[in-house]
Amino acid sequence: MTILTIGDIGVVSGVIHIGDEAMFEAARDELAARGVAITGVSSAPAESASRYAVPTIGRLGFAGLARPQAEERATLLVEAAGGRAGLEPGDPASEVLAALDDAGGVLVAGGGNLASRWPVHVFERSTLAAMAHARGLPVVVSGQTFGPDLISDDEDRVASLARTAAWTGVREHVSADLARGWGARVHAGVDDASFLGGGPTDAAASGGVLVSLSGWFAGRPADLVETGIARLLDAAAETVGDVVFHAHFGPVAGDAEPSGDAALHERVRSRMRAPSTVVPSGDSRSAAELARTASLLVTSRYHPAVFAAPAGVPILALAADDYTRIKLSGALGHWGQDAVADLDELADAPATLAALTARRAEIADRAASALLGHRAHAADWWDRVAETFA
Repeated sequence: MTILTIGDIGVVSGVIHIGDEAMFEAARDELAARGVAITGVSSAPAESASRYAVPTIGRLGFAGLARPQAEERATLLVEAAGGRAGLEPGDPASEVLAALDDAGGVLVAGGGNLASRWPVHVFERSTLAAMAHARGLPVVVSGQTFGPDLISDDEDRVASLARTAAWTGVREHVSADLARGWGARVHAGVDDASFLGGGPTDAAASGGVLVSLSGWFAGRPADLVETGIARLLDAAAETVGDVVFHAHFGPVAGDAEPSGDAALHERVRSRMRAPSTVVPSGDSRSAAELARTASLLVTSRYHPAVFAAPAGVPILALAADDYTRIKLSGALGHWGQDAVADLDELADAPATLAALTARRAEIADRAASALLGHRAHAADWWDRVAETFA
């Protein structure tokens, strides 16, 4: 018996999304430590199977569908899972149906956050959960952010997913409040990948500034934002040390043409006065170690903050909209930090940076005092997940 586990995983065209991979990897590790095996659902099954050494199958076939077609497909797949309909030969969800035959339940792992800006994730996760229920299998949701942008139909789907799950795990209190309002049985805690690979160690800080940026500017002019970030990083270089860029959405190989966040990084670097270097995207564990040993993190990506905050690294987070602000504030707030600046406030960010670095010892002490409690709370969560599937 295995647990069918869906996460937003799969390296396609040589590009990795480290945060989504990290949450799936953490789920695999935590369940394996409790004697629970998983089968993964991936955009690139062969690559993910090799990366994680678990059986892996393809996704459910919602990618590229307009909403009316996605709604029809969701109905078909649930009926097929309940034995009331059949699938055409070669249908991509045939592997999922076969996997459910041998599954002891379904885990909706972190990644692919459930908001209307990503309807494919809403349909995939809610449909897979409904397919499991049609087979009488338990469902657990873990590591999620819900909304804040959810149109009515999407909210109905997500609310049903959360409400009918045995447990719904969320990573910040805004999502917890929303899920409780839907009637879900909620666990609120730190992100699932917070302790990936064991969590913070006693490794010495690098003395440098780690930078990880997202290209989502919420409609702001790119030139204006990139110039403002470059000025901020020049100030960080003067007060903290060398600047290192690390893309959490970018090419795995260091010699590949920059794309995704890596391409944005090159544009920002070209606008800076201070010199900087680049560390290739690599994998989730090396990304976690890099973040945990920085002297300062400047990020508009979520998982660099997830990795760095438990180690007491001062973090200046850059938010583009309500969604990114909720996520980043949640990640920092668990560890007693709150330096989240709006992209419209970049002119004031150097002053925020100076105040942040002056509080370095206080930030480290707060993280250290919270570490044992968060570790225990996370361990309790994974115990509960494993027990649900026992």
